[in-house]
Amino acid sequence: MTLQSVLIANRGEIAVRIIRACRLQGIYTIAIFSSDDTHSLHVKMADECFSLGSGSVQETYLNIPKILEILDKSNADAVHPGYGFLSENAEFAKAVEASGKIFIGPKSEIIDYLGDKIKAKNIAREVGLPVVPGSTGFVHTFEEAKQIAEDIGYPIIIKSAFGGGGRGMERVNSVHTLRSAFEGCQAISEQFFGRKEVFIEKFIKNPRHIEIQFIGDHFGNVIHLGDRECSIQRSNQKLIEEAPSFLDRNIVDELGEKVCDLAKNLGYVNAGTAEFLWKDNHLYFNEINPRIQVEHPVTEMITGIDLVVEQLKVAAGEPLSYKQDEISFQGHAIEFRINAEDPYAQNLPQSGKITQVIIPGGSNVRFDTFIYPQYSIPNHFDSLVGKLIVWGKNREQAILMARNALKELTISGVKTNIELHQAIIETREYQQWLISTGFLNQINITKILRNYEYMKIAAISQVFELFNISQQNIVPEVPKNPIRNMWRESARREQVR
Repeated sequence: MTLQSVLIANRGEIAVRIIRACRLQGIYTIAIFSSDDTHSLHVKMADECFSLGSGSVQETYLNIPKILEILDKSNADAVHPGYGFLSENAEFAKAVEASGKIFIGPKSEIIDYLGDKIKAKNIAREVGLPVVPGSTGFVHTFEEAKQIAEDIGYPIIIKSAFGGGGRGMERVNSVHTLRSAFEGCQAISEQFFGRKEVFIEKFIKNPRHIEIQFIGDHFGNVIHLGDRECSIQRSNQKLIEEAPSFLDRNIVDELGEKVCDLAKNLGYVNAGTAEFLWKDNHLYFNEINPRIQVEHPVTEMITGIDLVVEQLKVAAGEPLSYKQDEISFQGHAIEFRINAEDPYAQNLPQSGKITQVIIPGGSNVRFDTFIYPQYSIPNHFDSLVGKLIVWGKNREQAILMARNALKELTISGVKTNIELHQAIIETREYQQWLISTGFLNQINITKILRNYEYMKIAAISQVFELFNISQQNIVPEVPKNPIRNMWRESARREQVR
């Protein structure tokens, strides 16, 4: 069938991203919005909009009956859930299917199956993917937890079986804190995910986070689009993502093949991501995310494939546009999540009116966002306001592109983490690709930010020096053997004019 119209059950930059993909396919777009998002860019861009009213997230973007009512009223052909919110909610997908509409993602039973992380690990074992040592089923009691912890050894991590987004995880270093952590994780799991089941794994300290992007169609075809590295995180939330990862290409090919086998065994349709942990030359399957990922643009940059357009085509019943041997990978891409938060004040989320936005330009630079001058950022949602993506022929060139693009990117009126990204990419560890999920804990980020402040002061000092010379109309004498001046060198690096 041909998709004529799509209801976008989301907000922010991903809603804008989906609208743009729909436009390329000539698809009519329908947006939903809460009262806090009345002036959001996705509302301005959509062909038609429906209000969710005011209230909490539970009363608006997570309100399944209200969204289904809008779906019926709008007469849309399909629903794209984006990421977050209801994107991994099997109940929502099932209700959309029951209404005779298309859910742009895997079938509800697949979402439900993969939502059970124990089942996901078991099917990973079947195709030969290694998994982290731990429980083979749900852990219901403290006594069970204690026995499993003794068997695999501390430290362990307790996880919500139906969780995601970094919530519902508790690290335990000894039996002394096991009970409180176990019961706390059960409570958080029930509060956020409506299910209290948890499982236990051996805690892998400071691994690297690796992903494989894949997509399947209704004809049993599944391809992978390479790997990503998302190791720089804070509190299990990704900050910087890259493609490809550091892994050897032969390993990636083998990994991608097994992920495709897993998806075929499931009868998986549409886009998905398999996540892995890498430590001490060992790779461990973690989970599958049955949706489009925040970091999908880095895959698009190295493959030249529009993943959201491909999602729309698959949902309409078309076969995949590419075969595996037609996928090629070029260069290196890096994505920086730009959050409205203060890195100098424990990353406190920010809200308020944006007074200025300057988006970096040039070839191979992309900024996905929903903000604009005079837009007011509400305080009820995730702090993500945009994603800066750059591409280079190799990682070194991509870092150079990132350095310049981050320098150009300006968001005034609210504080953002742009300077945090600028500081990170100047570290020796980042430039030498010596990173892990513990990167921000292993380095002194406060010191790094302070050093970055010194560099800015040095640049300003150089400007004042040049200004004073120009005012005095004096031509400075250049020594025959000039002494290195680190202040001037850092100013040049900053390219202050």
